[in-house]
Amino acid sequence: MSGILICIILKIGGKNMNMQDWSKNVASIIEYAGHIFPEVEVVTRELSGKITKSNYKNISIRSKKLASALEKHGIKQEQCVGSLALNTFRNMEMFYGISGMGAIMHTINFRLHPEQIVYIINHAENKLIFIEPVFAPLLEAIQDKLPTVEKYVVLCSKEEMQESKLKDAVSYEEFIEDGDEEFVWPDLKDDAPCGLCYTSGTTGNPKGVLYSHQSTLLHAWAGSSANGLGLKKEDSILMVVPMFHVNGWGLPYLAPMNGIKLVLPGMGMDGAALTELIQNENVTFAFGVPTIWLGLLNYCKENNIKLDSIKETIIGGSAVPYSMIKQFDEDHDVNVVQGWGMTETSPLATANLKTPEMEKMAKDEMYQLQTKQGKPIYGVQLKIVDDEGNRLPEDGKAFGRLLIKGPWIIKRYYKHDADAVDAEGWFDTGDISTIDADGYMTIVDRAKDVIKSGGEWISSVDLENAAVGHPEVVEACVIGVAHEKWDERPLLIVIPANKELTKESVYDFLDGKIAKWWKPDDVVFVEELPHGATGKLLKTDLREKYANHLIK
Repeated sequence: MSGILICIILKIGGKNMNMQDWSKNVASIIEYAGHIFPEVEVVTRELSGKITKSNYKNISIRSKKLASALEKHGIKQEQCVGSLALNTFRNMEMFYGISGMGAIMHTINFRLHPEQIVYIINHAENKLIFIEPVFAPLLEAIQDKLPTVEKYVVLCSKEEMQESKLKDAVSYEEFIEDGDEEFVWPDLKDDAPCGLCYTSGTTGNPKGVLYSHQSTLLHAWAGSSANGLGLKKEDSILMVVPMFHVNGWGLPYLAPMNGIKLVLPGMGMDGAALTELIQNENVTFAFGVPTIWLGLLNYCKENNIKLDSIKETIIGGSAVPYSMIKQFDEDHDVNVVQGWGMTETSPLATANLKTPEMEKMAKDEMYQLQTKQGKPIYGVQLKIVDDEGNRLPEDGKAFGRLLIKGPWIIKRYYKHDADAVDAEGWFDTGDISTIDADGYMTIVDRAKDVIKSGGEWISSVDLENAAVGHPEVVEACVIGVAHEKWDERPLLIVIPANKELTKESVYDFLDGKIAKWWKPDDVVFVEELPHGATGKLLKTDLREKYANHLIK
């Protein structure tokens, strides 16, 4: 009887007593890599252009020194530590040193408007911020608005440290020099926070997405699978996607977990710099957004260069055009894998990996299929619904709001009081999509009028609100229109109060009110704008009319 009772109690408790527990700390990845793959390289192009080569053993050791230094400087577990950093070996060390000691790695998009950066830092209550020397002027200009920040760590050596107006600034190498190489990674609770990344703030203030150690580890495992990113140990990965974008798409975890070489370009994002890294470091797999690859492809074409080493590239951030897929294949024998995700999905949710069936197709048919965002990886569930929440058929024809759920999908935004999911745990992505009978998901539109330019989001509403603040603007409408380089760029359509209003006047008025890269590529003056029955602007009509306005 007692044995039966014990069994019942164990079942009720929900704890499996037959298997060992495990440490849900992302630092276990770099600990493993440092031991099993010690000599595998992490290559960095520094700000000076110098190529620096580290490896997983060194990063493992220096991550511990950083963790120890953070504790000595009073950083506590679950405290946010900010970073405005490029893709470098020091940033890799931060990913593990900060999160591994129990604090939260808060990556900040330095491309945001300064006021958005102020909001993000204050909302996260950063006490300490790591910063590249090149971004020092940005934070010097706003530091008086950052009451919680007590110290800045500049990502350079002691010799490279320049005079700074930043509060209590110190070089990274000086900061970690007294750290303990024997630091012991702490055991953390199952839901311990690991990283924090804010959305681009397309409507209102940016929202924080808090990743846990457990969700990050599961995401890395799933991404490592054959149905994830299809990585191989012998790969050499060029990580062009910035590490402030959703933890670099998980690559800072995926690569060391699998003993894969990482090549980090720093600020060298032009065609010449990337080509040099690809050729010198025998890059086989490249990760980035369409805008970057367009520049690379044009450079290669102009200089008669073939990318011999690269076998595949994963492209995300925005839809990959058919022409790019075709050019990569025909000019460089590079297979394009389209991936889809967002800040709220950690980000990997779907991948369009080449299958044996695709290889049997005619090239045109295969390219068309590759323009889809792909199938969900294990752990992710997708569905499309109509405006009433009714599930729609997966026939490739019906389209509706894309909902998602899974163990690395957001449940609640950072410091919000209410969940971001429905009662069944589904998160509304804000995208309009189709799903076909084979499970391929395709983004066909956006639920909101958000413009995606070069992988970055631009709010049409915020731009409109800024424009109508001009005293000579009666009404304004912003739409996204096709662009040869950036995929999509904002076009501002204005009803002027008088004929004296000029484009220059509008641009001057917007200067300082929006991020520079949000600046509309053109301003069109019209006598009236189309409105629907409810008074809403008919942007669909305007998109059709001005679809190729920027294409010369």
